[in-house]
Amino acid sequence: MASITLHGNPCTTNGELPSVGSQAPDFKLTDKDLNDVSLANFSGKKKIISIVPSLDTGVCATSTKVFNERIGGNDNAVMLIVSADLPFAQSRFCGAENTGNVVTLSMMRSKNFAKDYGILIQDGPLAGITGRGVVVLDEDDKVLHSQLVSEIGEEPDYDAAMNAIG
Repeated sequence: MASITLHGNPCTTNGELPSVGSQAPDFKLTDKDLNDVSLANFSGKKKIISIVPSLDTGVCATSTKVFNERIGGNDNAVMLIVSADLPFAQSRFCGAENTGNVVTLSMMRSKNFAKDYGILIQDGPLAGITGRGVVVLDEDDKVLHSQLVSEIGEEPDYDAAMNAIG
């Protein structure tokens, strides 16, 4: 269990993000076309997984736009944005913000991703969705970088995530 804050108010997650050097848990999330997607869909590529509570908040929107810009042109990596938003809302956001370099994935069918990655908020006003974090995986889904953002209202360390993919 990790302690994080939302505007300075404490809350906890159900566990810890996967540690550097560990094998990332597989997942089943929903893409913009309502298809089930797993790590196998991105086999052979490095993956930056940006986990956000909702794209409908300022910091989540900002971090998605920053990662979209920073990942552009990198054919060896994929930028995955995981949120509790429905795929329809994720698609509207990406269209409005021109974020075509990211792949949005929804937890609409299950919270298992959040549970397995140890980032499901257990208490407070955001209980039931995720905290903010970044997990970077190599081509074989081994964790290269892991960051749980201690204050949900703050942005992740973009440089550390991008440096992890080389």
